[in-house]
Parts: sequence; C-alpha cells; structure tokens
Amino acid sequence: MPHPEADPHLRLDLLDGRPGAVTTTITGTPTHTVRALLALHGFEPLDDTTLVMARIDREEPHYAEQTARALRAEGVTVNVTPQLQEEIDTEWTWANYPMPWCSREEIREVSADAQQIYDDIRSGRLIIHAHAHDGWTTVAVGTYRDGPSIHLHGENHLRVEAGRYDTPAKAIAEFERLYGDAVRPGPAPATSTERDAEQTRTPSTPDAADAQASPATAEPAEVDAAGLDDHEALLKDFLESHGEWERWRTWSDDTTHAVHESLVLRAEFVHEAAPDDTEWKIAAYESPVGERLWHATATTTVPVEIMRVLLDSLASADATDIAAGSQVSEAVIGEATRPLADAGWEHAIDGRRIRWQAPGDHAVGVHFDAFAAHSPHSGLPAWTFWGGDASTPQWALRFSPHAAAPVLQDVAFEVAHGLTQKPVAARRQGLNTLSHTDIRAQPAPRAGSARSR
Repeated sequence: MPHPEADPHLRLDLLDGRPGAVTTTITGTPTHTVRALLALHGFEPLDDTTLVMARIDREEPHYAEQTARALRAEGVTVNVTPQLQEEIDTEWTWANYPMPWCSREEIREVSADAQQIYDDIRSGRLIIHAHAHDGWTTVAVGTYRDGPSIHLHGENHLRVEAGRYDTPAKAIAEFERLYGDAVRPGPAPATSTERDAEQTRTPSTPDAADAQASPATAEPAEVDAAGLDDHEALLKDFLESHGEWERWRTWSDDTTHAVHESLVLRAEFVHEAAPDDTEWKIAAYESPVGERLWHATATTTVPVEIMRVLLDSLASADATDIAAGSQVSEAVIGEATRPLADAGWEHAIDGRRIRWQAPGDHAVGVHFDAFAAHSPHSGLPAWTFWGGDASTPQWALRFSPHAAAPVLQDVAFEVAHGLTQKPVAARRQGLNTLSHTDIRAQPAPRAGSARSR
C-alpha cells in the first residue's frame, strides 16, 4: 500500500541574503520527475534536498509561481511561504528602462531572452570568441555549437542578439571592423549581477564559510568602501539640501532614486555596486510621461566631487531647460569644452573622435564621439570624461548626444580645475553664472520614437 509520508513535498521560499533568489526544500522521497521539473524551471541543486533559482533578471518570484503550478499539476504538494507569495503578488518594473515602449510582459520576454543567452554561455552551447566595450555597454561575438554565429549587445537582463552570420569568420571580421582596437579575446569579465548569481548557486563548504568569516586583509577593500561611503553621503547630502528633489526606493533596497518635483529629471543610485559597474544613472525626460531626451552614467570610481558638481548643476537651473538638453553643434561643443581650453588642455582629432588630454602627467581626458552624436540609434555615448587610461579607464562618466551644454561645461570645469589644479572658488562661481546665461541650451530635436534616444 502507498506511504503518503514518503511522497515528495516542496517548500518554496526566498533565499536570505540575495534579493529575489528562490530556494526549494524537498521533504519525503525526491523523484526523477520532481527534479526534472525543477531543473526545467531553472532550479539547480545545492545539496540532496535543497535547490536554488538565481536569475540575472530578478524575475525569480514569477518563475517560482510557474514552477509551483507545474508541480501541483503533477500531483506534488507545494507550499509557498508568505514572504515569497508577497513577492509573487507584487508587480514591479525596471526604473529608467531603456525600452519604454515595452509592456510589462514584453519586458519580461526581453529578460527571458537575455537569460537564455546567459544560460547558453554558461552551459558552453554558445562560445564567445571576443568582446569589446562600445563606450556605453559590452558587446560580443560568438557561435552556437549547433547553430549560427551572432553579435551580442548589452549586459545582464538587457543583453540581446544584434546580428546573425553564416560563419564565425564573417561574424568576427565584422565585429573587428565595428569595434577595432577595443576588441579583446574571449568573453567579457562577469558583471556583478552574474557573479552574484553564480555565488548564490555555489554550494557552501566549510572552507568557504571560514574564508567569508575571516577579516579582509587587503587595503584596497578599505579604499573601495570609503569611496562608496563618499557617494552614499553625497546622495544623502544632495537630497537634504535640495527640497525640490525627493527620495524614491525601488522594489528592493539595492537602488535609490532622486526625482525632481517636475518629474523630468531623475538620478538613480545603485547601492553597493561593484567597481566595474555603473553606480549613477541620470535621465532627463520630455515630460513626466514623455520620452527620455538624454542620459548619463557614472562608474563607482568617478571622483565624488565630479558627481557633486553634476548633481548641483542639475539643480542649479530650471529643470525643464536642463531636461530639454542641447542640440549638437560646433558652438555647443566649443562652449562645453571652454574650461578645458582655458586650463591649457590640448585637443586632437582622432578619426571620428575629438580628444582633450590634461597637460603634464595627469591621466585625465575627455573625448567627443561625432559618430555617436549624429547617430542616436547607435546607443553610444557622445561624451566621455575619464581617468586612468583611455582604453580601460579607471573611472568614466558618459553622456548621451543631447546632454545639456551647461551641465557638460560644469563637469568640464571640475575635471579641468578640480582634478588637475587647485580649485578656485571664485572661478567656479563665475562659470556657474556663465553656464546658464551665455550658453543657450538649444532643445534637442524630438524623434518620432523613444527608440532613438
């Protein structure tokens, strides 16, 4: 006769310490059917009775609900904890999502495709030949073991297939033509999201636990923490000193948004971002529900004073004027970079780019990409302020083509004088006055679709 106590029971719950990740604990006697269904829905084993689902698109609760339905249809008893059920019932969306025309379900489809690409790379089905950074995000070229060669664009939940080729040779040749000296062999380094997911799927061992419990011994960790604290303090100070900006939290505690009362200017701050990831995102919109007109991103290592100047510049003039941005023109380029010329920076034209380099031995520079400025569909940044090395910068602050000229000029002044010279308060004040009176921020032309931004 059957023994009900031996039948498998599943308990689905959120994983402590990793937002979104879901675990399932099996009691009773696991069957091949149960394990196969769990694997089909993205669960991977941690031990004999525990499996975990850790995705790169933070959609684990949604897929956990699908798992529960499938297993219940097979007669398996599935219990969902109240904490996980609350996440399942809560609808959320990515802030400043770059494809605003997508519905929630379409966003989920894009994320699912990105997850599949990620899984194919992990499993070895998709071999990555080379990668590059196009100035804005990671791109790559690879070949499926049983299929075509492809180009990839983007990271994490935004990675998409950008093109297909009949042979690896054609795909690689076109990739090298497009990205030139930026091409590097093999796959790109894992993002913080990918590393986080991989760590979540890795079974704990006594040695690993001891390693985590032992105190950090390397000094750079203290430096990184201090830099993060500086940016955290900057965000707090900015919100406290600018009453017209309000703090908003997202679906998790990972991100904070500072939103202007007009709703046309928004700053996103990612808490505990990895050094190689974007920490700040600035976005300017046509109206509270309109298209994004321009945007900027900053890595965690951007000097905090540069970010302070950028935020203060956003708050120093009429929000609508700043959000409108500026049309790319020779006059705007000249005015935006005038602080560099005043500080003795030399510029040179290198193909499609104009480069400004700090005098002396200061490893700081700025470049303007003419191709990106006149090709909004490319998604490339037009302006990049960097420190360290131009090809692999230690820090980078990037602006899209129609960034407001006064903001660019304020940042250029800080880069030219704050990083390479002793700051002069009087000159800084004079520049702020000039920025918002003499530079006429010509509104950026409105495209017929947000896709062009």
